[in-house]
Amino acid sequence: MFLCGASTPTELPLRDARWLLSADLAADLTHEPPECRSPSHDAALRRSEEIGRIAFRAPLLLGGQAARAGLSCAACHRNGRTNTHFHFPGLSADAGTADVTASLMSSHRGDGIFNPKAIPDLAGDPAKFKVSRDGSKDDLKKFIHGLVTQEFDGPEPPPTVLDGLAGYVRSLSKSACIGPATTAIRLRPMLEDVEEAVRLAEQSYADHDQATARLLIGAARSMLGTIDERFQVDGGQSVRIVLREADMDLKAIELPDTAPAASFDNWRSRWPEREQRLLAAEPRSLFSERMIRRKLGER
Repeated sequence: MFLCGASTPTELPLRDARWLLSADLAADLTHEPPECRSPSHDAALRRSEEIGRIAFRAPLLLGGQAARAGLSCAACHRNGRTNTHFHFPGLSADAGTADVTASLMSSHRGDGIFNPKAIPDLAGDPAKFKVSRDGSKDDLKKFIHGLVTQEFDGPEPPPTVLDGLAGYVRSLSKSACIGPATTAIRLRPMLEDVEEAVRLAEQSYADHDQATARLLIGAARSMLGTIDERFQVDGGQSVRIVLREADMDLKAIELPDTAPAASFDNWRSRWPEREQRLLAAEPRSLFSERMIRRKLGER
């Protein structure tokens, strides 16, 4: 769903700011750990991993209280890693912790005991993994299914999405972690994720997998909402109109049982111009660390 966001105590319209406890909020809202991936060489498996990667970033996947708060798997595991500054009331003690058996999120696993644990890095030391990532076993898929449906009271994930989530997590690898410890959060990769989600949704509709297609379109709309938050600045209204129009086009795709090919054609014909308008406005948005510091009243 398209969200415009509400002001936070820091006067920032960014959902992420609501669950970050940081000494330098502007830096943490504009930087994240790099995504450490070793994608499969097999085309079918790589497509499955991409579906999982999109779903990993979609609050719609978790449903319930998490979705209403805008939380996705990526809230705790930024870029599939960890989030050392995550701090959600009722779930966290120290920053970077979460109580996975909290009644706040789960009617199945809530134990009435406040016992937050450190959020693990999914591309960390393999010796510390709780669950086997052996692709010949269903251990990881069963574990993820339990997280979605019991830890967060989420809806039953489509089989294709569940397979994709397991594949995506398997693709995260410590050996792929090279370069700097953080990377800048930029608009272009987010726009590419929107485009990829729509492309995968079109393929899923063609495969008569409406459940997966709808989740992917919902994920794309949520991404547009996240982008919209970054343009809630003086002079950003015209860009936000572009985002709303893009969202309405996706809504038209999402609603029917079978999305007409013309709807995707319409999306593709209008997307390049929209993309260019958004990219041109990025320097004056809250993708800029300087703009966030100004919003926070910092020098």
